[in-house]
Amino acid sequence: MPSSDRSDTPLRLGTRGSLLAVTQSGWVADRIRGATGRPVELVEIRTLGDQDQERPLSEIGGQGLFTRELDRALLDGEVDLAVHSLKDLPTAFVEGLTLAAVPEREDARDVLIGPEGVPTTLDGLPQGARLGTSSLRRRALALAFRPDLELAPIRGNLDTRMAQVDAGRFHATLLAAAGVRRLGWGARISEALDLGAWLPAPGQGALAVVVRTDALAEHAQWIKALDHPPTRSAVAAERAILHVLEAGCQLPVGALGLAFGGGLRLRAMVASPDGRHMVRAEATGAVEEAVELGRRVAERLKEKGAVQILEKLEIPDAVRSVSTPGSLSR
Repeated sequence: MPSSDRSDTPLRLGTRGSLLAVTQSGWVADRIRGATGRPVELVEIRTLGDQDQERPLSEIGGQGLFTRELDRALLDGEVDLAVHSLKDLPTAFVEGLTLAAVPEREDARDVLIGPEGVPTTLDGLPQGARLGTSSLRRRALALAFRPDLELAPIRGNLDTRMAQVDAGRFHATLLAAAGVRRLGWGARISEALDLGAWLPAPGQGALAVVVRTDALAEHAQWIKALDHPPTRSAVAAERAILHVLEAGCQLPVGALGLAFGGGLRLRAMVASPDGRHMVRAEATGAVEEAVELGRRVAERLKEKGAVQILEKLEIPDAVRSVSTPGSLSR
């Protein structure tokens, strides 16, 4: 059953059990405590994406690999809210759930991680170097810059992937800067990749706090304290691109919205996994029209051949997303 609205009743925050997920959820919990004075307890829930640590995510298939079990716990009243990395969040929301808050975004960049203590850059990797990533987007971008590289899948938590680099299984790996920094491991970053040329996944670096729709009023105080409207608008535009392209988060699509004053600049790209074919588009618009801006940029990508690139991918249909861009609105 849903928790009481008494201020001394702990809020139950659902989270994945990885170190990064618990750290991110703990950050949200601290801010809710500060905003409301209400106790918050973390409830760890194991997701499908956590259970299969061997296969690339694009092979496992299906939307919600890291969210489905948390959604179920919310709807069943086992938890009161859930925290996700926003890039893992399906754009089609489960009925009865709402994206309540999008906190201010962390560093959206991808970063290169080499062996500990060894200066490493993408340009400086040896010919034919083995680079670890299971992301089709990162694979495409890496091969576009360095077609000689050997790209190999790598799974596991961030510390596991860095340990594989330190053990010599890979010359380097590519990770999201936000996760590395949230864990306090910024010193391990060998190179931060330029956002102008190397676009992140839609929503990368941002967090999503989800609640039951019928409990929004109960949570209004901390929602207002946590939500960051410029970040919400930026990721709404980015995810609208996925909707128009019918592309899930596992496909080679990059996007980044940057708010400035009352405006929003949106850049995006779609690439083939071998890096040989890439289309880019960008536009600016009003922050209040973020979803429409995303649709416009997506249509420009389609005019340049994005659909043809995506149609050639050997990806299970379940990984492709038919989504609802308005799901980022409360």
